[in-house]
Amino acid sequence: MRTSKCLAAAAASLALLLSGCTGDAPDKDGKVTLQFQSLAWQAESVEVNKELVKEWNAAHPDVQVKYIQGSWDSVHDQLLTSFEGGEAPDIIHDASDDLADFAYGGYLADLSELIPARLKSDIPQNSWDTTTFDQGIYGVPFLQEPRVIMANAKWLKESGVRIPTPDKPWTWGEFRRITKELSGDGKYGVAWPLKEPVSATLNLSLSAGGQLFHREPDGKVDIRFEEGDGVVPGTIHDQVNTDHSASSTTLGMGGSDTLPGFFGGKYAMVPLGFSYRQQIVQQAPDGFEWQVLPAPAGADGLTQGVSPQTLSISQDTEHKKEAMEFIDFLLQPDNMVRLAKGDWMLPTGTEALKAPALHAEKDGWATGTALASHLTSAPAQSVRGYPEWKDKVATPALQEYYSGAIDAAELEKRIVKDGNLVLKRYQR
Repeated sequence: MRTSKCLAAAAASLALLLSGCTGDAPDKDGKVTLQFQSLAWQAESVEVNKELVKEWNAAHPDVQVKYIQGSWDSVHDQLLTSFEGGEAPDIIHDASDDLADFAYGGYLADLSELIPARLKSDIPQNSWDTTTFDQGIYGVPFLQEPRVIMANAKWLKESGVRIPTPDKPWTWGEFRRITKELSGDGKYGVAWPLKEPVSATLNLSLSAGGQLFHREPDGKVDIRFEEGDGVVPGTIHDQVNTDHSASSTTLGMGGSDTLPGFFGGKYAMVPLGFSYRQQIVQQAPDGFEWQVLPAPAGADGLTQGVSPQTLSISQDTEHKKEAMEFIDFLLQPDNMVRLAKGDWMLPTGTEALKAPALHAEKDGWATGTALASHLTSAPAQSVRGYPEWKDKVATPALQEYYSGAIDAAELEKRIVKDGNLVLKRYQR
């Protein structure tokens, strides 16, 4: 399986290289052709992106945009190959937590002087922070998704538990108590799909005041495990190992893997990204009643970290101005709403967030939109060495802790001691 994925990634990279992604030189008739690599993958989202490219091309005969289909599964390696080969797309769709190495490596253009005033003011500073490295802005954040709780509405209603709202969310302690109350007879109050545990843990920990990564006055980052950092992992650990209100078998699953059990009445709730609503709409059996609940709140309320989807411009392109004009077109409020609906996510733009369609109760849109103002930069967003720390230190440590193989003291020791050794190599 791993070999096939590597071959697929290599094939995707080769195909993009052969397609000549730096097609920004003027044609013989004076036209400019820009390559736009999109990572849209859901049918609705791909359709919207292609429609917007078509609309741009119809209105801008001298600056044509060519749509190129990329893949989230291989984008980092594919982009690195294309950057180093001088064949990168002009306009690059990615995620903010993937930009640091490319920004520091000089592969992406600093957009600070290119971003139109309208676009700069429309997107909140919290979102811009996710794409800012060493004072430069290397991507325009445009779509984001909070983590929410997908709940079996009928099960919760019949249990009589208090249903949380964005105005009155559950606390983490209340969430633990309720999941225990809902469990028994082979059923569980919650299923945590934590095949990739680091992002979920760190982003949700912001609600409890957990930061973990602390930037010192000299710019270096130090890992410290403080009281707020233990609330979310402690809750999950205790649900699995003490209360038995969370299924241990789902810890190694991805989000989609838990949906059959959710539909089958095995789990009352599953914490997932907001966009999973589309899969639920498409796959839920007839008559299945579900609802979207906000994630629990801690000392810092509903705050949680996100890594928005982004649009960047290659440093090598000769037509940065035209590329930004296309990005500005894509992210006009009405177009941003279209993109958000196509991906079942939230737009970052404040004007787009006002759209009535994003405040509908149906399919939980209103709950997600109410969380938008609480979303902030993910804790490790600009930390160099984070990918290695995540893969070699945090992922195995959290997996062992959640399964009950190690205790909280050992988790803290590994996260901090081993983690700081990793970061030191990147901060010399």
